[in-house]
Amino acid sequence: METGGERSYIFIDEIQRKENAGLFLKGIYDLGLPHKLVVSGSGSLELKEKIHESLAGRKRVFELYPVSFAEFSNYRTGYRYEGKLPMWMESEPEQSRILLLEYLNFGGYPRVVVAGPASEKRLILQELYNSYLEKDLATLLRLEKTQAFTLLFRLLADRIGQPLNYSGLSRETALSQPTVKQYIWYAEKTFMIELLPPFFRNAGKELTKSPQVYFNDLGMRNSALGLAGRLDNLATMGMLFQNFIFHNLRSLAEKDFIPLRFWRTKDQAEVDFVFDKTNDTLPVEVKCIDLSAPVVPKSLRSFINSYQPKEAWMVNLSLEEEVQVNGTLVRFIPWWKLISE
Repeated sequence: METGGERSYIFIDEIQRKENAGLFLKGIYDLGLPHKLVVSGSGSLELKEKIHESLAGRKRVFELYPVSFAEFSNYRTGYRYEGKLPMWMESEPEQSRILLLEYLNFGGYPRVVVAGPASEKRLILQELYNSYLEKDLATLLRLEKTQAFTLLFRLLADRIGQPLNYSGLSRETALSQPTVKQYIWYAEKTFMIELLPPFFRNAGKELTKSPQVYFNDLGMRNSALGLAGRLDNLATMGMLFQNFIFHNLRSLAEKDFIPLRFWRTKDQAEVDFVFDKTNDTLPVEVKCIDLSAPVVPKSLRSFINSYQPKEAWMVNLSLEEEVQVNGTLVRFIPWWKLISE
């Protein structure tokens, strides 16, 4: 590789295909050249395995999520409302819901976002899904039971926002519990899913172990179930909407370095999300409906009574209002208020 003496940026893609990639990059770094290397690759497990040890102290790792709803909306509206999307969404609720419905169906893979008709988006998603199963898992991870993994993946796709029941998944897939956990670990480390741990202070009354599962891309989730582009009624898409809100809350949590959790008691009281702050909590309940009045659900009241948070959120499709419950300010927040650019 020939380089000049001026400061520049060098981009290398698919670095995991390079033999001894870590040593190769270390060699370039140790030359002390005035250049920044921007290195990308797919197959995160293989990528990390090849570069981790050789580049200790020499790298900074960025994990890239699919195109966000804000990025998607800016693209679909020709960037006319960039920097003021929430204001536009408030003034154009019907158009905003059309975009939301498209995003809930097809997700945010770049090739899918820029594709034309729905039929083309479905084909691309199916290609990505098949490639994940046949290339990333069967070849890269050397899984022997790809049919069992495919079944497990479909079961996870059907249970977003639910605590994982490893014994139940083991029975349904005919896999041992250790194998189920290993395959779920694979799905997480290849950025297909994310596991949300429970929030608890009282181990005797609250769920302490089983995480909930969410998908990093809703199009991939829908493709696994054969539903991509076939969902047209928000009223029946509550868990997809909750997964979408998870994406937005995760961004807020990561920005402020706050752990994000969910809460469930052994008596089945549940709050969808909890920001686990140092000296406070912020519970968030999600409802994919047009609320007509600020009614606080029983489970959210239960959390408020137990933890006395300063504030609680009720994310919904349209209602914006505030009420007090036992000293806690409960804010009813339309979904578009959470869109961050």
